[in-house]
Amino acid sequence: MPIFDAARSPRLEAPRHETVRQAALNIGEVLSELKDEFPRVTASKIRFLEDKGLIIPQRTSAGYRKYSASDVSRLRFILSVQRDQYLPLKVIKDHLDSVDRGEAPAALPGGAPVAPKAVNNDMAEAVERKARSVSMAELQGLTGASEDLIGELIKFGLIEPLAGLFDASSIKVTKSAVQLAGHGVEPRHLRQFRTAADREFSLIESIVGNELKKPEVSARARAAEEAQEISRQCLEIHEALVQRAISQLDR
Repeated sequence: MPIFDAARSPRLEAPRHETVRQAALNIGEVLSELKDEFPRVTASKIRFLEDKGLIIPQRTSAGYRKYSASDVSRLRFILSVQRDQYLPLKVIKDHLDSVDRGEAPAALPGGAPVAPKAVNNDMAEAVERKARSVSMAELQGLTGASEDLIGELIKFGLIEPLAGLFDASSIKVTKSAVQLAGHGVEPRHLRQFRTAADREFSLIESIVGNELKKPEVSARARAAEEAQEISRQCLEIHEALVQRAISQLDR
């Protein structure tokens, strides 16, 4: 994989994430840079991404990993897309490999931005802006939802504010609820989706539970990736079954 170079970014002014020091960072310093945006990221998660070939830090003569500002920017992009777009690491890696080869791949599923030559700070910022937590007023502005509708979604457990802010999943749910309201579907009708989601998560948790018990430092990262894959297959089955039922309507 070619060395990732944030200096290729077309932006002239210093990006907001330029607070990352230009000197090479150790893994503890990288975690410090990322902790505000990704409080759950761990050293084992970063090493897992390295094992999967998504990030390749330089090493000192003694074998210690050293991360450049561009490495941190790449990590920020990977973590944002994985967290907020629910994309598998293979899809993200294929995309980044294509970018590293100087190609211009199609946008990632979910609308994540792309760059023609290299993943840069602009891309990482764009994903973060899209997925940042928002206030009640911002949620209303982004989705067109009324305060009453949002209150009903909270009441039935479909969205949940944390310290008064709503995350990316809450934004998605609210946008869909607004569209469904036009068809006469109310939040109380959507409780079954929360129940189904809880059951699906219980199934997934039972499957990946053994992985979480393993002593390897990367166990949680592997479990999360496996959980994402299981979830995708469950959604494929769900969509196929619903589409099959809908197809009967015009027969």
